[in-house]
Order: sequence, then structure tokens, then C-alpha cells
Amino acid sequence: MTAGPAADTASTSTSTSEVASTSDTASTPDTADRVDLWTIPTDQPDEVVRSLRSLLDRDELARATGRSPARDPVAGRRFTVVHGVVRLLVAERLGLHPAELAWRYGPHGKPEPAVGHERVGVSYSGSGALAVLALTAGRPVGVDVEEVHDARVATRVAERYFPGAEAEFLARSASPAVLAERFTTLWCRREACVKAYGGRLVQGFGLPLAGPAPLRLAHPGTLGEGPCLLDDVPVPGPFRAAVAVLGEQPFRLRRHRWKALSEACQPFWQRN
Repeated sequence: MTAGPAADTASTSTSTSEVASTSDTASTPDTADRVDLWTIPTDQPDEVVRSLRSLLDRDELARATGRSPARDPVAGRRFTVVHGVVRLLVAERLGLHPAELAWRYGPHGKPEPAVGHERVGVSYSGSGALAVLALTAGRPVGVDVEEVHDARVATRVAERYFPGAEAEFLARSASPAVLAERFTTLWCRREACVKAYGGRLVQGFGLPLAGPAPLRLAHPGTLGEGPCLLDDVPVPGPFRAAVAVLGEQPFRLRRHRWKALSEACQPFWQRN
């Protein structure tokens, strides 16, 4: 990474684990593609937010400002953290200063670096106090994180949009809490798959995504050519997450935790 004052908010990572994700139960070969997945706490101190804001481009700054109405002052801060950290980590992969990174967007809004997109696949997602970022060596990838949904909302959405078998699976849940967790897991898988293809969420509603992970989706419907490999990702707190990559090649997931080189706020789920 090129040195410069805007990169003062450096980042560190702790690789918490590395696990194989395959289309079956066979062991993953050493040549398997790797997906680096970062968890990013989005409630950060003022000095971290200011430093990350200095990395954003004009469009990102406008969007961060638009997400900060008086009724929700934390939304813009969290947006700033997510997009600033994504810039830090993607630029590091490409050997750029974070402020030099430019984005281009697919027809349905999927971002990729304007220069170097063939060398790094990017997908990120944020939900309240947590965000995730997935990076590959150019392989199409999608990731999603969600705070566990309210069971009543989950039931209504599943009955309207999910395949019948999945709606019935949710209805058989032992409790509202179990239903909410199952629904959120299925939603994350759906979003991750759609993002990997750069499609629209409506294209993923009919996909059969229930069952134990990892999953191999052979026929993704109108999203594109299969297969798509999906896996659930353990994340801290009241959240669920999933990652998807395109193609037959098994992938190896390496998880990291981002922390600014500054005293960071403790995530809300770890506070007394």
C-alpha cells in the first residue's frame, strides 16, 4: 500500500480459523480457492470514523451524509466505517492507496474495482453494528450478514416469497426464536447467492436453499449458469452470515477480524 496521511487508520487482522467448504464431504485439496472473510464492527470511535471518512469518494460521502438524519445519527457513521474499511482492505490487495481506489458497478449495483477487478472478487454487507467483507483472487463471490429477524416478519416474508418446502420447514420450528434464526440463515444464503451472480433479489426467492451447509446449487435459475457453492459463516453476536462463490472448485474460507490501530468501541453484544 502506498504510504500517505489518509492511510493512518491502518488495520490488523486476526485469522480466527480456516475451514474447507466443498460441494460434497470430500476433503478440500490444497489448490482450492481461498475466500478471505472479514468481520468489521461498525461502531467505532470518532477518530476512526474521521480517518475512514477521509478515504471515501464524493459519491460515498454523499451517501454517508444522506444516511445520517437527526433521527438516526449512527447510520452515517456505520456506513462510513463499512465503506472506509472495504477501501482499506481492497486497496491493500491491489497495492493502491485507499483513496485511489475507484469502483464500477454492475447492472444491478454489484461493486468491483474499476482497475484490477480480474485480480480480486469483492462482496460486502452490513447489518447494524456488524459488517462482513469477502475477497477472492478474482472468483465471483457474494456475502451477506443479517441481524436475526423478528419471527413475525420472518413468517410473513417466508409465506409470500420462499419456496413452499422452506415455508413449511420454518412453520415446524420449535419456537419463534428458532424460526427467526432459521429464516435469517436462509435469507443470508439467498442474498449471498444473488450477490455472487450480480443479480436481483427477486431472482433468488424461488431457489431451494434449505438443508445443512455447505450447499451446491446446480441450477440457479435466471441468475445464470451453475453451480454456486454456499456455506454459512459463524459471526459474533445476534447475527447470521453466508458466503457464495461460483464454479465447481471447492473453496477454503479464512476468517479475519478487523480492528483499527486505535482503541475501538466494544461491540454492543459484548457490553455489560
